[in-house]
Amino acid sequence: MTYETGTLVRLTRDVQVGGDGGAARGGLPGPLFLAEGLEGLVTQVAKETGGGASPAAQAALAEFDRTVRDIRFTGFTGHVIDDLRERIAQQGGGYGPGGSAGAGNRVTYRVRFVNGFVLDGLEEDCLTRV
Repeated sequence: MTYETGTLVRLTRDVQVGGDGGAARGGLPGPLFLAEGLEGLVTQVAKETGGGASPAAQAALAEFDRTVRDIRFTGFTGHVIDDLRERIAQQGGGYGPGGSAGAGNRVTYRVRFVNGFVLDGLEEDCLTRV
């Protein structure tokens, strides 16, 4: 279901915030999560070209994120971890920080939450109408 700008939405699951301030589908995962149930307003809708990762690749990315999410990496090590995540995403035909692979389109959203936090790159499966 596509949400228009101005739609009031709620998170359907906890969402990890990436090191770049967007949803952690690409890039280095950060230590911050936004909790399931948090409400916000869609402020921007963006179409991105590229195919989604296969279920096996999504599972591999999720396991990778669970493994490194509680560790604080800096400098060179952070770039190495970011590169590893991008390679895992590319192997599965998914999205990496440098762009996308595969075929098709997807819609992502920027949402301003009631706590004042703004998160970009949220996918439809993370949101529901209020």
